[in-house]
This record gives sequence, structure tokens and C-alpha cells, in this order.
Amino acid sequence: MNPVEALRRNLVEQVRATFNDRGKGEAPVQRSDNAMLPSTSVAWRVHGDVTTMMVGGMSGLLLEMLNPLALAGVWDHSNFRKDMLGRLRRTARFLAQTTFGERAEAEAAIARVNRIHAAVTGVLPDGTAYRADDPRLLSWIHVAGSRSFLDGWIRFGEPGMSRDDQDRYFAEVADVARLLGSDPVPETRAQADALIEEFRGELQTSDRSREVARLILHPRATTLRTMPVQAVIGQAAVDQLPRWARSMHGLDASGVTRPAVDFATFGLASTLRWAFAAEARR
Repeated sequence: MNPVEALRRNLVEQVRATFNDRGKGEAPVQRSDNAMLPSTSVAWRVHGDVTTMMVGGMSGLLLEMLNPLALAGVWDHSNFRKDMLGRLRRTARFLAQTTFGERAEAEAAIARVNRIHAAVTGVLPDGTAYRADDPRLLSWIHVAGSRSFLDGWIRFGEPGMSRDDQDRYFAEVADVARLLGSDPVPETRAQADALIEEFRGELQTSDRSREVARLILHPRATTLRTMPVQAVIGQAAVDQLPRWARSMHGLDASGVTRPAVDFATFGLASTLRWAFAAEARR
């Protein structure tokens, strides 16, 4: 095997090992002709890019955690603070199953999430009751995540993406959101942007949100080899946040270093696309 091929295979293997828990017997989700969405869908383009999904995923989590109800569910009912990688793996796997996987696999994944949500209830420090299957809360999680994934793709994958394709993306991912119990569910870019604005009055920061943001941007499992990648992805995610969300979190945009952050992220995205494109032809 020549050195270039060895490097390519090593990159693919590292990504697969990151997003699949081999200790639990997980293997990459296989793309199916009987998926919930066709291979020609915009969602296949958006959800199929490793780097932009990492940027969008981190940015989306930072946005989601500004909602005290979403934050409470994570804080009170998960080991998120001790297992950041596990949380990211579960989110990535669910998206892969409901985008690319066999329809039966996707439906099973949705049913499993619904069972988990039905069992999650609690009370905020101020006495407000919450439940994870609240349609409006699920609507926030959906719109914060889907818009972040799309914006990550536009920024580092398809800067010239048409408004029609952006609308198609929201229409395509709406069905899964409804099956999870979300209401309302945006079906266009304009509706998604308006819904984000509608939620702004409900968002707030706290010691808990600041702690979760710190863990998202500086995961404890960092190694010397992955530190530069994590730092670049994290800063790209912060830059992607709306200015008001960065301000609420107390985070700074790249400023004069923005071109360097963008260049490094584009470089990572291009390298991984090259690696996986060759893998798909095998």
C-alpha cells in the first residue's frame, strides 16, 4: 500500500472509530435505497459531510443549551458531562439512521428516542416543571440543530446554496421532527429563522449553561493529536452562532483570526471529503 492510500485509510478509520462505539458492536450506518429520504435529497448532502456536521453539531448544542428546559433535561438525566463523546456519537448515529439508513432502522431509532423522552421529567431550580416530550421544547431542539447543520454546510461546503435548496432541506427533515413529537415544525428557511427569533425571549444563561458550553468546546477526552482539530472546529462553531447567542454565552468570535480558522476548517473538510470519496468508490 502506498503512503497516500495508507493515510487515506487511516483518516477514514479514525473518523469511523470516533463516531461508532465498537465496544457496543456499532458499525457505520449503511446507506440504503429504502431510506426515509432519497439519495437525491438535500439532507443527504448536508448530513453526509463529516466536518460541517461537527461544526454544525457543536454550534447547535451551544444554541440548544440556552433554553433552560433543554439544559435541564441534559443536566438532570444524562451523563453528558462525563461522556461528551457518547452524546455526540448518539446524535450523529441518529441523524445517519434517519437520513441514510434502512427505513425500518430509522423507525426503530425514532421509537427508541420517543421512549426515552417519555420517561424524562423534572423541575427547574425555579420550580418550573418540564418534560422531554413537550412538543414546543422538541421544536426548539429541532430548529436549533437543523439550522446549525445547514449553516455549517453552507459555510464550508456549498456557499452558493440556493434558497430553494435551503427550503427543501427544512421540508425534508420536517417529517422526522414530527415523528419525534415536535410542534411547530418549520418547512422553509424563513420559517426556521422566524421560529428561532420567537424563542429568544425564553433563552437564558446560568452557571449550568456556562459549564456545558465549556465541556462542548473543551472536552475532557482531548489528546495531543486531536487538540488542534478540536480547537479549530470549536472556534468555527462559535463563529457560526448568531451574535446574540455568542454574547449570551460570553464567547468571542475569531475576529482578525477568522480567515485562519476558516482556512483550517476548509482544509479539514476537503481532506475528509477526499478520503471518503475514494472509500465510496471501493
